[in-house]
Amino acid sequence: MTTIQLGFIGAGNMAEALARGILRAGLMKPREMFAADPQERRRTLFERELKVPTTADNQAVVDQAPVVVIAVKPQVFEKALAPLAGLFGPKKLLISICAGLSTRHIEETVAAGTRVVRAMPNTPMLAGRGMSAVCAGAAAKPADVAKAQRLLGAAGQVIRVPEDLMDAVTAVSGSGPAYFFYFTELLAAAGVKVGLSEDDARLLARVTFEGAAKLLAESAEGPAELRRRVTSPGGTTEAALKSFDALGLAKIVDAAVAAARDRGRELGR
Repeated sequence: MTTIQLGFIGAGNMAEALARGILRAGLMKPREMFAADPQERRRTLFERELKVPTTADNQAVVDQAPVVVIAVKPQVFEKALAPLAGLFGPKKLLISICAGLSTRHIEETVAAGTRVVRAMPNTPMLAGRGMSAVCAGAAAKPADVAKAQRLLGAAGQVIRVPEDLMDAVTAVSGSGPAYFFYFTELLAAAGVKVGLSEDDARLLARVTFEGAAKLLAESAEGPAELRRRVTSPGGTTEAALKSFDALGLAKIVDAAVAAARDRGRELGR
């Protein structure tokens, strides 16, 4: 009889990305995981595509899984976890990927002694190129953090940071993919304004960023040096970058990251 090793409360995109990474890396078999979600379409996806059994009953997952990933929106965390508080405790490892929620808040919601690890992954986990950060709660042991890092690392890279920097992580890497997608969207739209067809502009923007990201990943040089190599004095790239500077792009990015960090703090209160 298969033993459940990992449970998910919430079977949304992030839970799917993590489950796919774990399966891809061979860390667990599908029936060693168990996922709960109120939406039938998400349960169907897990069962048909991942072969992971599902339920609409959160309690069934907590009852059976020694490690539980909480993958719900922070706004519904209390509703999802409070009724199950007594099912946790020292024998449970709870990995939270709820943005903004501190380990202390989580520990106060569930039974005393619950080993809590807080994590902040991002959606590129779906492509096996995620970026995550983790921090430990009061009762979490080094082995618990190592286990969380191993699970998250199946779908990307993982770093450990002090908890007071988790909102900053959320603002940079958690929300960061949306910034990238938005800039790609804007670049394609600008291409249309200077005469390109929509299809050509989208293709040019998307493949250019794909190639640039791959070059950055594979290069020993940092982004500043790679930018300098593309920027010929008096050339077209320099003209564009000077325009960015004149419009205050650096200040815009600073303000955006600070806004995301501050919102994370608000969600945790």
